[in-house]
Amino acid sequence: MQKNREGFSLDRKKINPFTLASLGIQHVLAMYAGAILVPLTVGRALNLSSHDLAYLVAIDLLTCGIATLLQAWNNKWFGIGLPVVLGSSFVALTPMIAIGSQYGVNAIYGAIIAAGLFVLLFAGFFGKLLKLFPPVVTGSVVTMIGLSLVPSAIRNMAGGAGSDDFGAPANLLLAFGVMVLILFLNRVFTGFLRTLSVLIGIVAGTIAGFFMGKVDLSGVAEASWVHIPTPFYFGAPSFEIGPILTMILVSIVIIIESTGVFLALSKICDRKLDEKDFSKGYRAEGLAITLGGIFNAFPYNTFAQNVGLVQLSKVKTKHVVVVAGFVLVFLGLIPKIAELATIIPAPVLGGAMVVLFGMVISSGIKMLSAVNLNAQSNLLIIACSLSLGLGVTVVPDLFSQLPEALKIFVSDGIITGSLTAIVLNLFFHMKTKKNAVPFEKTVHSETS
Repeated sequence: MQKNREGFSLDRKKINPFTLASLGIQHVLAMYAGAILVPLTVGRALNLSSHDLAYLVAIDLLTCGIATLLQAWNNKWFGIGLPVVLGSSFVALTPMIAIGSQYGVNAIYGAIIAAGLFVLLFAGFFGKLLKLFPPVVTGSVVTMIGLSLVPSAIRNMAGGAGSDDFGAPANLLLAFGVMVLILFLNRVFTGFLRTLSVLIGIVAGTIAGFFMGKVDLSGVAEASWVHIPTPFYFGAPSFEIGPILTMILVSIVIIIESTGVFLALSKICDRKLDEKDFSKGYRAEGLAITLGGIFNAFPYNTFAQNVGLVQLSKVKTKHVVVVAGFVLVFLGLIPKIAELATIIPAPVLGGAMVVLFGMVISSGIKMLSAVNLNAQSNLLIIACSLSLGLGVTVVPDLFSQLPEALKIFVSDGIITGSLTAIVLNLFFHMKTKKNAVPFEKTVHSETS
């Protein structure tokens, strides 16, 4: 039986249903804002009606849940079996809008289906690329994931990008209040209360936000009670060469990003992943992407913010995210209940996100602590990958003049930092055929 240092049982058989449900809901709330942001942004950019926009949000939650369950399944063919939660990928946001504007909505989903099938077919090949991720690369990638998420958390603390009261003292008071409450619960309490500190902070912050006039319940009243998922809701998909190639590039980027999350969670959960594990994880994401195309939803990838929650809560069993998956499916079928999660004020989410994203950074630093930092090559890999990744996050227009196909690979800080770390590791550590040594020995020597 697995326990954390306070003795709180992490064995599924020893967690009562209420605790398990609470932990699952906590995971849902941690990723909810990111999950609904993509459908809202795409729908509004393509001038969809309010009815179609509501469908996009509901089907997105439903397919997020199914995708999470696929990844947790861990059978012979697919599923990484780690406590990962999947959500709609932000990498696909701009390409989807561009494809929809030029070719129409149906071309978006034809491209998504084709990209999902591409990942399914080549998952085994991608699994063989594990050798590109020794500790100096994985540590840099995980640290970069956390750093790239921090600006989003800070903007939410201030009230959300574009809000009329951005930076208002009331927003900052609410955000810091949530953050302090989470830290207080982690300092004073043990076991159950500490594990649910983020959920408690979000609920308490939302109640405080209600009395501060920052909670709008009108959307809950207008939302429908039942939503029935419909394959090809917007009509039969169309398959255009340009959009398909673009979405395949997006899917490759998603795999790179998910690899960093898999590696981070494997370290937190003390589980060694091999080539087959990664192939099954990629295959599950291919299924999720294909599913998104069929139900007119979105490409999906693992959400990094939930890594921070696993690290903070110390609950490492996948059964918690299985609950989260079923909760997301339920929310997708009952839009009125799903709408309740949208009333959480942005500063409340921001206060919680600062803690969660900071925990992701801490995980990356912990991984880098095992690397030989006396080697100049390792220092250069870390320095350049973090600098470029953070630079693109802070200055997103850095590569705005590049061709669209190339811009997909460098317009996101996580991807830019990851690719930099991979390329520099090959440059400094690649062995000639004559002097080549097994990859396992290279990894062990690097950390010694």
